[in-house]
Amino acid sequence: MMRWLLFSIFAWAIHSCNAFAWTASTFTGNRVTKKNIHTSCWTMGMQVKIRIVGRKNGSEKWLEEAYKMYDTRLKPSGVDVETVWHKNDPELLKGVNADFEKGHSVVLLDPRGKVRSSEEFSRDVFAWLEEGGSRLVFVVGGAPGLPPELKHHPAKPKLLSLSSMTFTHQFARTILMEQIYRASEIRKGSGYHK
Repeated sequence: MMRWLLFSIFAWAIHSCNAFAWTASTFTGNRVTKKNIHTSCWTMGMQVKIRIVGRKNGSEKWLEEAYKMYDTRLKPSGVDVETVWHKNDPELLKGVNADFEKGHSVVLLDPRGKVRSSEEFSRDVFAWLEEGGSRLVFVVGGAPGLPPELKHHPAKPKLLSLSSMTFTHQFARTILMEQIYRASEIRKGSGYHK
């Protein structure tokens, strides 16, 4: 009976994916040391979408292979990344507006955005996922950039800059994918990020 109760509580904690803290006691000789261990939204069942204006088949083979490698590496973490290709700005706007209506967090890749370190990006990605109900959307505009309707959207999307340099859309997508993977590894405390 007790095992079933503990399993139920553990399953609920994983399912709820809410931030919580618990206290662990460490016994060292006659002293008891207490630590607060903060656990935030675990990487289970999280969906990240990359909306991008451009041609799906316009990418070079090596970029696509790199993207797929990080996608494969992310699967065990429970982070599902999907790329949605749009032919033009009106299609992009329609998709992003639907994301806003569903309450997803939306981040625009824009030169005016904040450049973040990998650690800051990891912290922000998981905060954005919590805000968006485990749903996060990154938006990459076409060759002329993001449409003005998105830059001045009433929902005030977040802005992110990958660099002050300019990248092709396909290259930016691959860099973003690697950083999402790195964010997941930083969160887990693995040795990938040094």
